[in-house]
Amino acid sequence: MTKQAQCIKCGGEMEEGFMLDRAAGGAALVGEWVEGEPERSFWTGTKTSDRAKYKIQSFRCSQCGYLELFANK
Repeated sequence: MTKQAQCIKCGGEMEEGFMLDRAAGGAALVGEWVEGEPERSFWTGTKTSDRAKYKIQSFRCSQCGYLELFANK
């Protein structure tokens, strides 16, 4: 994914970042998009092992704060 030059809402400059996710124990992880509906798991909270997963790429407008998220292969 290439960096977005301008915000589609206000025309401001977009800057790349990431979605932080905290795991049990406080580990800092990068958020992921997971296909399908969430399904409870006794051991992990949510079943994800048999699903497609992609890291979330995030861009934020430095003027208005608008966020754009992408989940590419």
